[in-house]
Amino acid sequence: MNQAIESIKKEVGKVIVGHEHLVDAMLIALLCEGHLLVEGVPGLAKTTAINALAQALGLGFKRVQFTPDLLPSDITGTEIYDQKSGEFKVKHGPVFTNLLLADEINRAPAKVQSALLEVMQEKQVTIAEDTYKVDRPFLVLATQNPVEQEGTYRLPEAQLDRFMMKVNIGYNSIEEEFEIVSRVAAKGFGEIAPVAGKPEIAAMQKALHDIHVDDAVQKYMLKLIFASRYPKEYGLSDMAEYIEFGASPRASIDLYKASRAVALIRGKDYVTPVDIADVLHDVLRHRIILNYKAEAAGLTSDDIVKSIQKAVRVP
Repeated sequence: MNQAIESIKKEVGKVIVGHEHLVDAMLIALLCEGHLLVEGVPGLAKTTAINALAQALGLGFKRVQFTPDLLPSDITGTEIYDQKSGEFKVKHGPVFTNLLLADEINRAPAKVQSALLEVMQEKQVTIAEDTYKVDRPFLVLATQNPVEQEGTYRLPEAQLDRFMMKVNIGYNSIEEEFEIVSRVAAKGFGEIAPVAGKPEIAAMQKALHDIHVDDAVQKYMLKLIFASRYPKEYGLSDMAEYIEFGASPRASIDLYKASRAVALIRGKDYVTPVDIADVLHDVLRHRIILNYKAEAAGLTSDDIVKSIQKAVRVP
């Protein structure tokens, strides 16, 4: 199992230099049948990363550029009239794929965002009177640009909660960027070979259920979540005034799933607090809602998560 994961990472590494955390997050989301929100400035190979993963797994890949004039039917599909047959036919939209890149999701209005989030949750699309299942596995990687906020439609908290993880990515190191430029100048990036497929993904998803989670470790996860809701009870009185809402029950489920996926990727059959720490920020950063006092104090949800990690005792 671990050999298959290493082979996938090796193939993706042919075109992606650095950003190991993003590659791991995509694999975790794929194994857990979750979805990923990625925030980073343009040009950080977000599109290339998910396309490379699709090629390494032999899966379908489609990309949608979100714009203010986009319609829900541009994503899900619609009925079109065939003049030759005199009948209406269904034209499937780009969501009928395995890996979908929703580029700059906050550039489209709420109606379009909700159409995508519905298929993410239900794994199906209703066109006219018929319902169509999307292919499995199904992963949505949505991106947001943190720089330009003009002409954007912020994702509501309830919709953000549908994403299993939110990953922030930054610039490469100077050594990594030197490697990128050298590859482009020399012979470009290597060809990606499919090293796994749907049967291997299904086997890995099944293997997740065999990853052991001790009761003490599971309670530790829940304490981390509950500390975001009731900070005073966990010795975080100084942070309580900044938190508007804590993490939802969906965060508990996603943290449990993601921790098991991390253990599987590392070739282990049990979850440790270290595995939890590796995904805690990604699972919680978009689910802890801060108030205006936090903004005035220059605090982010990542700062709150750090405080929670320090306050809750590791088993």
